[in-house]
Amino acid sequence: MNLIDYGRILLRRGWIIVLLAILAAASAYFLSTQQTTVWRATQRVLVQPTRADLSLTESATRLLAQYAAYLDSELIAQRVIDRLNLDMMAGDLKSMVEIAPIQLSLQIQIDVDMPQPELAAAVAREWGLQLVEFRNRENQEARREDRIDAALADNPALSILRPRPLINAAAGAILGVVLGGVIVFALEYLESNLIRRREDIERAELPVLAAIPAIDA
Repeated sequence: MNLIDYGRILLRRGWIIVLLAILAAASAYFLSTQQTTVWRATQRVLVQPTRADLSLTESATRLLAQYAAYLDSELIAQRVIDRLNLDMMAGDLKSMVEIAPIQLSLQIQIDVDMPQPELAAAVAREWGLQLVEFRNRENQEARREDRIDAALADNPALSILRPRPLINAAAGAILGVVLGGVIVFALEYLESNLIRRREDIERAELPVLAAIPAIDA
């Protein structure tokens, strides 16, 4: 088949692809709007050596992973629950939180995913304060020039994590196009086989016992 043949197929049966794309996109959009909105609050904590010394900066960089491990625990989750008077288990709260070190900028990123945006922001901020307080305690036993401070970079940033109706609708439309294309070319394959069989019968001059009426697509 050449490009002209493909063009003819699309002109004849392209409506199937368009229809499935529209139905899939509309279904994905509708289902997305029925889901509960989950917000993400992102709190970043700066880790700051008190002096611009290469060895101290390298030490702070290596310690980022330890700070992330320290924060990613049910012990910290329970402290946050106690501070905010939350009615939930430490394990449940911890499952809503992701901790990640950012080596390049010497930061710890704390992501909290919850249906309530204000609560997510409060939890993210309090989780960050746990690292600030930890560093303050550690610095009390260190010389001033060897201290590593921690401070909140900013207020928690809020964004919608899910659902994302437009993105889901676009993905649904793409899936509909693919499915429609498969159906169209399957129909063309079946129709071409029937035509070839009819031509073979006519060339062989075999008697026709029965005929299936043609159905306009």
